[in-house]
Amino acid sequence: MFTNNRRQEERTGKYGTPRLQYLQELVSQFQSATDEETKERIVANLANFAYDPYNYAFLRQLNVLELFIDCITEPNEKLVEFGVGGLCNSCADPANGAIVAQCGGIPLVIQCLSSPVRNTVNYAIAALYYLCNSSNKEEILKPEVIDCIKRFAAAEAVSINFSNLAKAFLDKHVSDKE
Repeated sequence: MFTNNRRQEERTGKYGTPRLQYLQELVSQFQSATDEETKERIVANLANFAYDPYNYAFLRQLNVLELFIDCITEPNEKLVEFGVGGLCNSCADPANGAIVAQCGGIPLVIQCLSSPVRNTVNYAIAALYYLCNSSNKEEILKPEVIDCIKRFAAAEAVSINFSNLAKAFLDKHVSDKE
C-alpha cells in the first residue's frame, strides 16, 4: 500500500523515526558497512522503500538512486540484483528516471539483461520499460538490446515473466518503429 503523510504519521507514532531520518540512517549504515551481507540487507531494504512514491523525494535527496547505480557495478550478484531492483521500483517516476539517465545508469541496466540471476533480468527489463523515453531512446533501443528483449519475449516456455515483460517493452517502445 502506498503511503501518504497521514498514514505515515499513524505508522510512525508519536516517538517513531521520521521517514527521511530512517532512510538517512540506512544510507549511513550502508556507507559504513564492511561486510557484504550487511550491505545486501540494507540495499534490499532501500529497494523496498523505492516502490512507494511517498519516498521518491527522500531517495533523490539522499542520493539513493546513485547508490543503486553503484551497486550495479559491484561483483556481488546480490548487490546488483537489489540495486537494479531499486532502480526498477523507482523509475516509474520520470524525475527518478532522469537522474538514472544523467548518472550513466542506462548502460548498466542494459548490462543486467545478461545476468545469470532471473530477478536481475526481470528488474532490468522493467526498469528499461520505464526509462525509455524520447530523450534516451537511442541509447536504449540499440539493435542488440532489441534483439535480446525479443529473445526474452519469445521464451514463454522458459519464463513467462521474462516473456510478458519483454512483450510489454516491445509493444510500448518498438512495435510502432518496425
